[in-house]
Amino acid sequence: MKVVETIVHGLVLDPRTQQHVVVLQERDGRRVLPIWIGPPEALAIQRLLADERFPRPLTHDLMALVIEGLRARVARIVIADMREGTFFASLFIEREQQVLSIDARPSDCIAVALRTKAPVFVNETLLQEPPSQEQPAPGGGGSADHGSGAGDGQPVIPGSQQ
Repeated sequence: MKVVETIVHGLVLDPRTQQHVVVLQERDGRRVLPIWIGPPEALAIQRLLADERFPRPLTHDLMALVIEGLRARVARIVIADMREGTFFASLFIEREQQVLSIDARPSDCIAVALRTKAPVFVNETLLQEPPSQEQPAPGGGGSADHGSGAGDGQPVIPGSQQ
């Protein structure tokens, strides 16, 4: 599997489904991967993107603190597959020459990667060209960490970005 490094391009609200969508964009290109996520994960990602700090650790902060406390580090995350409309991702943790791969939801992986400043990689086959501005807003949105449900098995980006 060939993977491509991405950045979190934005977080949007799909106007038709009222679901949050995190949009990843390849670092050295324009292809994107939109992923529909739940409200708690969207809030965590939004706060991390805005560099907001809280007096007490939130869930993703706690996970990062535990990893750091074990003298390990998040090496990378990889969003590797989409099956039956659900994305699959792994969190790669390194400690003393060992690498541990942990299966996790993409939204959780993205939040932890933002918190720990770890790179986010995506299976190249999941990336797609962004829609043109003339295209109408899509009709679907799956459930959290799912594709669009638009019928063709490919995720699509909702109307406008914030």
